[in-house]
Amino acid sequence: MASHIARRKFLATLGGAAAWPLAVRAQQRGKLPTIGYLGSGTPATQSAWVAAFAQRLAELGWIEGRTVAVEYRWAEGRDERFAKIAAELIRLKVDIIVTSGTPAVMALKQATSVIPIVFAQAGDPVANNLVASLARPGSNITGLSNQTRELAGKRLELLREVVPGLHQLAILVNVGNPAAVLEMGEVQAAARTLGLDVAVVEIRRAEDIGPAVEALKGRADALYVCADALVVSARMRINTFALSARLPTVHFSRDLIEAGGLMSYGPNAPDLFRRAADYADKILRGAKPADIPVEQPTKYDLIINLTTAKALGLEVPLHLQQLADEVIE
Repeated sequence: MASHIARRKFLATLGGAAAWPLAVRAQQRGKLPTIGYLGSGTPATQSAWVAAFAQRLAELGWIEGRTVAVEYRWAEGRDERFAKIAAELIRLKVDIIVTSGTPAVMALKQATSVIPIVFAQAGDPVANNLVASLARPGSNITGLSNQTRELAGKRLELLREVVPGLHQLAILVNVGNPAAVLEMGEVQAAARTLGLDVAVVEIRRAEDIGPAVEALKGRADALYVCADALVVSARMRINTFALSARLPTVHFSRDLIEAGGLMSYGPNAPDLFRRAADYADKILRGAKPADIPVEQPTKYDLIINLTTAKALGLEVPLHLQQLADEVIE
């Protein structure tokens, strides 16, 4: 009888093990709970994002090297590296993977249906089949949507205020990124509403940027750049070519404006990465990604580069300068 009870207790313990928080299970294996961090760009291009993520983790008690280990891997703006890095993180038996951008999440989704995945930002996660719904993601993936598609119209309206003679709009899009292609569709629809003619410039690699932008000389009044990791890592190149083609640019995030773009409007990326740390914390403490709703940005930034405006001979209206979260001079 006693042995039966002991056996039942032992089996109950085994069954319960699956429900233990990841942190506890990791420690039982004699190592720190480990976060795999798949960066879509480089440490230099995404340093502010990593800093925000690490700072929030520390506030929640996850100190790198003491209470948690973080394995950083960088795709350097090359989408073809995602699958290889995903396989490597799985081999390392990380407890959770944090990343950003739709192509990275797609590669991870193909690689594992077991390890929890948190995206700090991704374009339209439902339309791109990353999650079943925002309220109930339903699998091993959750995170924060960056609302890129919904902002297309707002960006064009802002651009028209700075480029009053705007008739012909060029859209630069990495066609290898499904989220960027969806955004391009939104931009085309918004441009039609505003009565603009549109030319789409497709890229797949950084090497495509120069010839693509050069070909727009005299054929476009401004350039809308769709959100994408390749674009972030090649931002100096894009803005240099755009400036030499006398093309005002509108972007999705601040780092592209620091690199010489004209203006950007979009979610505050460091804030999204900070909130991604809250997701990681919940999962390490036992929550299931399937049950944690996908959230949306709460902080948006309008950034304007007056130096670039001057170089292009554009006058930025004073009320727009006052509206801006930051003006770079």
